[in-house]
Amino acid sequence: MANKGLLFIPDISGFTRFVHSTEIEHSRLIIQELLETLINTNQIGLEISEIEGDAILFYKFGDAPDLEALYKQVERMFCEFHRQLMAYDQTRFCQCKACISAADLTLKVITHYGEFTGYNVKNFNKLIGKDIIIAHQLLKNDIEQHEYWLITNNVSQQPPASLKQWMQWDSSAKQTENGEIPFHYTQLSQLKSEIRPDPSPQLTIQDKVKVFALSREYPTDIITMFHAAGDFNYRSLWQEGVKKVEEIDHFLPRVGMRSRFLLDNGQQLIFTSSYAYQQDRIEFSETDEKKISTTYFLMEKTGDNRTRLTLSYYLRKNPVSNFLFRLTKKKKIEAAYQQSLINLDKVVTEIPSFAYEVEDLRKN
Repeated sequence: MANKGLLFIPDISGFTRFVHSTEIEHSRLIIQELLETLINTNQIGLEISEIEGDAILFYKFGDAPDLEALYKQVERMFCEFHRQLMAYDQTRFCQCKACISAADLTLKVITHYGEFTGYNVKNFNKLIGKDIIIAHQLLKNDIEQHEYWLITNNVSQQPPASLKQWMQWDSSAKQTENGEIPFHYTQLSQLKSEIRPDPSPQLTIQDKVKVFALSREYPTDIITMFHAAGDFNYRSLWQEGVKKVEEIDHFLPRVGMRSRFLLDNGQQLIFTSSYAYQQDRIEFSETDEKKISTTYFLMEKTGDNRTRLTLSYYLRKNPVSNFLFRLTKKKKIEAAYQQSLINLDKVVTEIPSFAYEVEDLRKN
């Protein structure tokens, strides 16, 4: 038996196809984080039918919420979506094409009211009905911009007149096998001007003293060097004593993130990362949970396909503990890092090259 209810579909678009497997994987992880953001901003009791690639099919049986409540839901999803993208663009470590272009992703929201019902297949709940088909068909339309809120006449016969002064509503229709589906739509880009991401954490060596520094030059471009040293997937291949690194708070590394280092001796250490990027110079640091030590990485372009990595080890300023460290631990830790830099030789020659001009990519 059919039931009536609201169909609500936020849809992400903007990613192009990428060549490197890393970029394909990172685009997947970015979308995964954004979809979770959309789910977490659900405030009107929407149910999830399924996640369909870059979109979520939400539904709610019963009368449709009033337009004010619907707009507040759209506004929150849109703003949190772009706040997440702005924050990631300012704090991301990765310079692959997927991560650079993430800031250009867009969000549209389709809202339709109609008849549909659900059925269960094992542990999965699916929706069926002609209005489910109509809602999906509305994702493909003749609206040129890609950030808008679309309302069918089943939700409202007239464009809302009093939601926001900046809203300009247009009307159109979608031709389907079920007939013509009239709708209204308004652009949402104005909302982005009101979003302010949190300030980025800074590099954390100002309160520490340098214990030792090691340098080595590598036959690779600076971006590939950054991926070799900074990508946690490669860390166990070169850093002595590290078995695995897991990100705790996010799917992709960024400034201020927390990560868990699993060591060969069974220890687990938590580190927080910071980062600064320039075209010919990349810095990042990893500070332990108690803020006692910081490993600071500095990469500098020294020529075509030549990059120097300087690794410095810092301790919190404390004359007694600093003296004891130099006496009992410095030689062993320094030797381990020296071997780690040698191990990096193999990694930088075996991983895919990320040699491209970042600024040129942004212009395109």
